[in-house]
Amino acid sequence: MPTTTLTPRGTTARGTTIALKLLMAVTGLVFVGYLLLHMYGNLKALTGEEGFNEYAEHLRTFLTPMLPYGGLLWIVRVVLLLSIVGHVYAAFKLWSRAGEARRTKYAAVKTAATSKWMRWGGVFLLVFIVWHLLHFTIIKISPNSEKQGSNITQNPYELVVASFQVPWMTLIYVLAMIALFMHLKHGVYSAQQTLGWTGSPKAHARAKTIGLAVAALIVVGFLIPPLSIAFGLID
Repeated sequence: MPTTTLTPRGTTARGTTIALKLLMAVTGLVFVGYLLLHMYGNLKALTGEEGFNEYAEHLRTFLTPMLPYGGLLWIVRVVLLLSIVGHVYAAFKLWSRAGEARRTKYAAVKTAATSKWMRWGGVFLLVFIVWHLLHFTIIKISPNSEKQGSNITQNPYELVVASFQVPWMTLIYVLAMIALFMHLKHGVYSAQQTLGWTGSPKAHARAKTIGLAVAALIVVGFLIPPLSIAFGLID
């Protein structure tokens, strides 16, 4: 008589786990695409005030009059909001299931470090994103007491420069980029694994290299403008 070790309930749970991993992979790749574009935009600060502000304004007028002023930005914000909700939901569900599924001390030790880093690093990044949006998009407050005033909040370049002339602001940003590097390094690799792109030892090694390269590219690109400002290379 044929038998199976998988119960209907176990099969359902496994299917749900695969769906959650796919959700996490796809939403994660959406973020990677956005981060690459955002990094490119930030590097415009190296061209000076006129170039950076022109880029910032272009984002609001892009595809007008087909879209209203700022329409593209709102589309991007909605996509990112939906992605972050899906990503966080999938992450917490998977972490919860992983904790319940660990039955041996070996398995717990093997996955504990990466799991904890991804969990708490992700929470730190989520808090940073909220702060980043409040700082540069929603409230637009300059933490530089020497450069306060209404004009600075209407000038994207001046707001960025004034912000990273404050040491504690730069430190928070650097810490966030360290967390982002670790998150991307593992996350990009895991996304490729989930999508079935690591089926051979060569593909597995390539996926790890891609994860490291993408993480390094994005983080270095994001760090160049604030560190240039902090060290007085941009003013």
